[in-house]
Amino acid sequence: MMKKTQENSVEFCFLAEPTDVNFGGKVHGGMVMKWIDQASYACAAKWSKRYSVTISANGIRFIRPILVGQMITVCARIVHTGRSSMHIYVVVRACDPKDHNYVVTNRCFITFMATDESGYPIKVPQYTPETEEEEKLEQVAMHAKDFAIQLDQDFENQLGWK
Repeated sequence: MMKKTQENSVEFCFLAEPTDVNFGGKVHGGMVMKWIDQASYACAAKWSKRYSVTISANGIRFIRPILVGQMITVCARIVHTGRSSMHIYVVVRACDPKDHNYVVTNRCFITFMATDESGYPIKVPQYTPETEEEEKLEQVAMHAKDFAIQLDQDFENQLGWK
């Protein structure tokens, strides 16, 4: 088992740029999803010490718009592990850089799988929650995992899609 100190999380901080906006003048949702994917990949690679691939993105919520010039933090942390999978909770916050009153703009769970040099799944260190909040986040992540499995089954059973 790996010690948790800061090994289970990463935080990116930067300013939202004019090239990040959509036609409405707000940061494009696709750009936010890119930031989420980058931070969660960094978290997964840091935890597993392996190349990792995105398996799923669950419950991406767009809670508030992000404006050009706002300070952005993207925090990603491991909240559950399987044999080769890592379930990562990601929260995006934004603020005016002059006042530092951050608000949550987005949150979701991203699942990554660690792979060996040939692209096959490889075992990852086990994550064990230590606080009540970590236990609750792990439970929500497991619920999201069950929902994703059920959704795949619904696509297959109802529509014949695999």
